[in-house]
Amino acid sequence: MIDKLGFWLNKALMLDLFLVFFFFAWFMAAVIAEQLHLHLGLSVWQSLWQPLIQPVLGIMMAGAILSGIIGKLQNNFQNKAK
Repeated sequence: MIDKLGFWLNKALMLDLFLVFFFFAWFMAAVIAEQLHLHLGLSVWQSLWQPLIQPVLGIMMAGAILSGIIGKLQNNFQNKAK
């Protein structure tokens, strides 16, 4: 059961990681565009910071901690089984 939980947690974290990369790329492109006096959605990115981007980052951090805990539990169960 813990193996299955770890598997799905890793899948969810991978999806979350791609979301983080997308938001980072959007931020970088928007900041560079603002310096060139082009408007590529920096204000939209800023308006999404609190309701969307911060929770995505929080999920990633919490998931990384949970993934580590699950890994330790798996190792403990495997060592006890031997």
